[in-house]
Amino acid sequence: MEKLHGKRGRTIFLLVSFLLWFPHFLYVPILSPYLEFLGGKYAFIGIVLGSYGMMQLLCRIPIGIFSDLLKARKAFVVFGMISSALSCVLFSISDHLGLVLLARCLAGLAAASWVVFTVLYSSYFRAREVHRAMGNISFIVVLAQFLGMSLGGYIADEWGWRGPFWLGAVFSLAGVILSFFINDSEKKAESEPLKVIDLVSVMREPMLLKASLLSVLAHSMIFTTMYGFIPTYVIHIGLEAGDISLLVVAFMIPHAIATLFIGKFLVPFLGKWRSLKTAFLMAAIFTMLIPLAKSLVVLIILQAFSGFALGLIFPLLLGMSVESIPQEKRATAMGAYQALYAIGIFAGPFIAGIFISIKGIETGFYFAGLLGLAANLFILYWDRIEVHSKQLARQINE
Repeated sequence: MEKLHGKRGRTIFLLVSFLLWFPHFLYVPILSPYLEFLGGKYAFIGIVLGSYGMMQLLCRIPIGIFSDLLKARKAFVVFGMISSALSCVLFSISDHLGLVLLARCLAGLAAASWVVFTVLYSSYFRAREVHRAMGNISFIVVLAQFLGMSLGGYIADEWGWRGPFWLGAVFSLAGVILSFFINDSEKKAESEPLKVIDLVSVMREPMLLKASLLSVLAHSMIFTTMYGFIPTYVIHIGLEAGDISLLVVAFMIPHAIATLFIGKFLVPFLGKWRSLKTAFLMAAIFTMLIPLAKSLVVLIILQAFSGFALGLIFPLLLGMSVESIPQEKRATAMGAYQALYAIGIFAGPFIAGIFISIKGIETGFYFAGLLGLAANLFILYWDRIEVHSKQLARQINE
């Protein structure tokens, strides 16, 4: 089978990356109402939504370790694409709740392989071009999320509940075929196997732990709301499945704009801790206002502000997670950070599902909002400690 090189090979890889994410975000907007349609209780819906993060938590680091040990990136990319395709096919052919849970677990396994995707793609570039590589592949992820979630509700409205799953299966199978044509890394000797001692040492870095905890709370919020129970709430208040697409657009566009706004304007003006406090407070307030919204227009406004606030949080935490880590250990730190925030992807919707099953769907949004307020308390505490430490150091130097 012919290997592809140069720009053509990179293009094929980016297309495969797109086909990993697009099919799953295609059905995310309708997943929770679909599970309710099948007869799933809110607690079970929370388990299904959370299983995606649990699989990433359990599998992301082992996949990275085995990939480093075997020096074989392509095999894990193909494995991820096959897992993705199996997930979509299983969703599309079965309405059994147990198989639906298995399908979502397979989606989480496919997402866990993303660690290898980023490492392999960066190996196609010279060292000085790595940031460009990460920019390219990050754009592809955002594009897949935006297009998938924007179209999912509309497709379900036109073709029925199974429509997004069938379309996702077609795209996933195309991705499997294309994945066999990508190149494996030619830089076999550049990376060292991930060692337990390296993982332990970076896990003791205070800033990594702080950023990881805040990221757990932020991922709990977004996977409880936009990627979780917002679509169910839309149906709950009598809106149409197609309206979910409008909410996705309202959320995702400010979400993307905020990633540019944070580094150029907010952090230089407020500093990282105040920026985080502002963003988490905004996210908490607009999330807790959702149960008061009974019209599409009000929901769109709330989702726009919430999307912007969460868009400020994620890139800031990503940078903070590795800012105190030596360059040679930053890959290990990033792997640990990604594995830790997967706790939020699992725990947020899982716990919210339990609350919703007991007290109603509104409580899920109050729970998510309280997580944002809890993040503010942590930030306030750490900010004061940092200020006190700087004042103490200044006094000692004087």
